[in-house]
Amino acid sequence: MRSNPMRERWAAGEPALGGWLGIPSTASAEIVARCDLDYVCVDIQHGLVDYSDAWPMLQTINIGSATPLVRVPWNEPGIIGKSLDAGARGIIIPMVNNRAEAEAAVQACRYAPDGSRSYAGTRVVRQEGADYFANANTDVAVIPMVETMEAVADLDDILSVPGVDAVYVGPSDLSVSLGLHPGNNDGEPSFDAAVAQILEGCARHNVTAGCHTVSELTQRRIEQGFRMITVTSDTVALTRALDDELRRARGEEPAIRSSSMY
Repeated sequence: MRSNPMRERWAAGEPALGGWLGIPSTASAEIVARCDLDYVCVDIQHGLVDYSDAWPMLQTINIGSATPLVRVPWNEPGIIGKSLDAGARGIIIPMVNNRAEAEAAVQACRYAPDGSRSYAGTRVVRQEGADYFANANTDVAVIPMVETMEAVADLDDILSVPGVDAVYVGPSDLSVSLGLHPGNNDGEPSFDAAVAQILEGCARHNVTAGCHTVSELTQRRIEQGFRMITVTSDTVALTRALDDELRRARGEEPAIRSSSMY
């Protein structure tokens, strides 16, 4: 199999920095894949991407060395299996709120005897080589999202499920669950307490803590203990770059950034 930079970073105790794709475009995927990222995630949940867009984007990500991931629209074995068959080496699963849902996610990502994933000689086998089947159960990362207070309350049960490699904090939905405005709400006591609880739980269970953020907050997230950090997306990077170019063209200073990811 090809190298897996994201897992290599985790094994070394170093932060893996990633990018996010929400535009259904292989051109966008190629630009992001050529950057020096540890992983690139194709977002089928909230982006404009569906499965027919995702698999050529996964092919394109292989131009670079980043680990290809998919965020699926829901915790459903059909789309999880198809995303893995298309070339994803990790699955981010939204709205995992309890142990049973975490167990279902692991089952969908693992071949027997560790799970119920169906085998077929699809493009991921041709991509990764003849040893894919032998290594897939330890290579594919299962990454449930912790993004509600229900999930935070059941955190130890989720983190203790065998096969959960990381959890991924969705700050917007977590904020909504707390009654806050969507986004990174650092400084809000309830948000900070929930994030601290997640980080403490991950350390206790030796599970990687991941999060969605922006470049301005990345160093803070590393200092907090996150080791999987999405620093930008194609839409955010494009929007910010065009805004800055227009400001410069008008003789204005570039914008002072907020903590918004959107």
